[in-house]
Amino acid sequence: MATTYTWKGRSPSGELLSGEYAVENKDELISYLRKRKIIITSARVKTSQLKLSFGKRAVKVKDISVFTRQFATMINAGLPMVQCLDILSQQTENETLREAVARIMNDVEGGSTLAEAMARHPKVFNQLFANMVEAGEAGGILDVILQRLAMFLEKLDALQRKVKSALTYPAVVAVVALGATAFMLIFIIPTFAKMFSDFGGQLPTPTRIVIGISDFLRNYWWAMIAGITGSVIAIQRYYKTEGGRLAIDKLVLRIPVLGTVVRKGAVARFTRTLGTLISSGVPILSGLEITARTAGNRVVENAVMSTRDSISQGNTIAEPLRQCGVFPPMVTQMIAVGEQTGALDEMLEKIAAFYDSEVDTAVDALTAIIEPVMIVIMGVVVGGMLIAMYLPMFKLVTIVGGG
Repeated sequence: MATTYTWKGRSPSGELLSGEYAVENKDELISYLRKRKIIITSARVKTSQLKLSFGKRAVKVKDISVFTRQFATMINAGLPMVQCLDILSQQTENETLREAVARIMNDVEGGSTLAEAMARHPKVFNQLFANMVEAGEAGGILDVILQRLAMFLEKLDALQRKVKSALTYPAVVAVVALGATAFMLIFIIPTFAKMFSDFGGQLPTPTRIVIGISDFLRNYWWAMIAGITGSVIAIQRYYKTEGGRLAIDKLVLRIPVLGTVVRKGAVARFTRTLGTLISSGVPILSGLEITARTAGNRVVENAVMSTRDSISQGNTIAEPLRQCGVFPPMVTQMIAVGEQTGALDEMLEKIAAFYDSEVDTAVDALTAIIEPVMIVIMGVVVGGMLIAMYLPMFKLVTIVGGG
């Protein structure tokens, strides 16, 4: 996040100057002022910036796609860049994005290029965005590049929503199942347990197991919560390590059905990102590096970076992709054809379009499988507890009937 500094300095003529400027760190502030031939005498973080701020929303892909589409439309209509940024900074709803656009406008007014200004806000405009804008400015086709970016972001947002929708339903069902199970164990089972204790005698094994689980949950609920919380924190920390992230990402790709959705989504993201970068004039090596960093899966990222290293030694793109085993044969064969015909960007777009539909199919299959599986699991758990609780009653009825 950018920090606002208050600074004082002198111009080459000796005039005293002062002001405020938002940058990522103090070195960027010094560089910014030196470019304007200002000699710094003091620079410190603005007092209000030392306070923690809460309630700021993260910038989502949808926010950036709407901003990019509006920016492209205004640039194409012939409006000056600073005026476009001024309008967008006023009408953008997301506070974080609005502040970033306002600072970018100030940087552009101060002589920075749009790409340089955006690169100072990596949490809002990633490397892919900044590099494509730089290519658009260099080629004089900024409006075209922004339109491509807007289309790319809109399709990326749609892909992410499809995958999230596939995971939302099972998550909701799992929460409901766990809630129902916990309610029965905490409130219903103890009533049966008290009634059975009054009868005396040996209870069936399933009944004793369920009552034991109920007692443990009621007496040591705090230990379960602590254990779950600790496990989540441990997994998160493990995922932040190099080996941990690779291991978990590999595991995700191997999960039946879900792994297929993630893999096809990764292929669609890779091909669309690389195709958009190449068609925008970004060099292939830079495009592969950017694509790797935005892959979202360490297995795919490593495969793309291996491909980049191989290409830098004079090899083709398709061969190292084929050897890594992450990408399906159809993808590598179509990329090979694209390289041979000189239409790699078009071929990548076709692959991305195909895998978009494949993700739709995989999401539908995942939903169709998860729904009955979750219902069966919930039925087995709840039904099993009920049967365990009624077994002593059946035994009691048999004894009474026999007597």
